[in-house]
Amino acid sequence: MRKEIVARQVTAMQEAGLDAMISCSPESFAYLAGFVVPSQPLIRHRHAMVIVTADGRTEIFAVDMEATTIKRREPDTPARIWAEFTDSAMAMLADQLKGLGLAAAKIGIEMDYLPAGDLERLRRELSRAQFIPAEAILARLRQIKTKDEIALLRRLSRIADRSITDALAAVNCGDSEMDIAAHMTRNIYTLGAEHFKLMIVATGERSQLPNVGPSERRLEPADVCRVEIFSVIAGYQAGVCRTAVVQRAPPHAEAIWQNLVECKYLIMDMIKPGASCRAIYDAFIRHLSKLKLPPISFVGHGIGLHLHEDPYIGTTPEIGKSGDAQLEAGMVLGVEPLCYQTGHGFGMQNKDMMLVTENGCELLSDYANTDRLLVVK
Repeated sequence: MRKEIVARQVTAMQEAGLDAMISCSPESFAYLAGFVVPSQPLIRHRHAMVIVTADGRTEIFAVDMEATTIKRREPDTPARIWAEFTDSAMAMLADQLKGLGLAAAKIGIEMDYLPAGDLERLRRELSRAQFIPAEAILARLRQIKTKDEIALLRRLSRIADRSITDALAAVNCGDSEMDIAAHMTRNIYTLGAEHFKLMIVATGERSQLPNVGPSERRLEPADVCRVEIFSVIAGYQAGVCRTAVVQRAPPHAEAIWQNLVECKYLIMDMIKPGASCRAIYDAFIRHLSKLKLPPISFVGHGIGLHLHEDPYIGTTPEIGKSGDAQLEAGMVLGVEPLCYQTGHGFGMQNKDMMLVTENGCELLSDYANTDRLLVVK
């Protein structure tokens, strides 16, 4: 178990008056254990959980299919293993909680992940216990990264950035979006990522579509290419997006890109501890509007074990439940000045990973020089 994270949870439980907390999502399991149980994100009923008590004890609850992985990665943490097709998982979990002295305890659990049917079964099995939503507590804890988390996200940011930049340098006019994807996939693994999420390759008229994968479309002169990928290690992910043009920029592209670059530096200058997310967003929208480009609802968000985490740099407090939050040192943000519908048949996006430092911010995705549009030959 990651001792620093366990200690953070113990403090949070004490503040919330909880006797224990159960982390049952793949993200929260990885937050404590430092790894993702491989099949848990793919098959919801293959429960893998970490139980932390208010006095700092930890135990694992996991399906038998993943018992060897659990034992190899966490040999010193007590684990209760349940049989996938013969045991009642919630009955086994309730018995484990009773063994920890939690039969009548106040227990925090991720109600936004655990299926409602399983929660009802757990309540029946442990009728004297109180189950309290813990997702907001865990989300808050994950906002401030540890030194190890920051080091990993810095590495992931450069992997994602370089994988895109080198892929765009490796293709030529006439190649396809699939060719870009092939180079990028190879790069991601060569550079050390375990896998990736949400690969976006959108060229020409498709660059206006927010979240599309690669197609057989071939690159043509003056195409705009929007390319994004999230590199992943141990459940953590860094998302970077780069925009390129094929041989030459189409009309209006240079002016729009210059505006987005200015937005990037404007935001970077404003990012510091105590800064208002809403004030940053408002400044971004004012600058974007100089070219009469349509606004978007947010320009940045936290990132780490989820693609999108709090805080959001966006329109209202309802956006991500923290649109008016203040930034704090140790937050890592995905910042993405963009415009999908420029009115000229193409969309553009410049997404970077940024760390809030004690005095300002650090650009983590610093491989590509995005002051000018990247060019595909």
